[in-house]
Amino acid sequence: MPSSLIYAALSYYCIISIITVIITVKDKSAAQSGKWRIPEARLFTYAFLGGALAELITMKLIRHKTKHLRFMIGLPVIIIIHIAIIVFIVLKVAN
Repeated sequence: MPSSLIYAALSYYCIISIITVIITVKDKSAAQSGKWRIPEARLFTYAFLGGALAELITMKLIRHKTKHLRFMIGLPVIIIIHIAIIVFIVLKVAN
């Protein structure tokens, strides 16, 4: 796999993770102050786009939505899917 492709993929993953952390913290802050909340669908969209691990870690650290089974089960499932896709791609490229 070309190093530029690996660099681009890692850069994307870092950027989407940072954005996901920011919106998760913002949603927690909004929840505490009774302001407009970020829709759960948007939180899951960012998780699907690559921010699932960052979102899960952030939610556990700031104790946000940890009682919502949709997130505590859904995010690990998304992470497993991401890992499976990465392994598939790496194996395809290696052959």
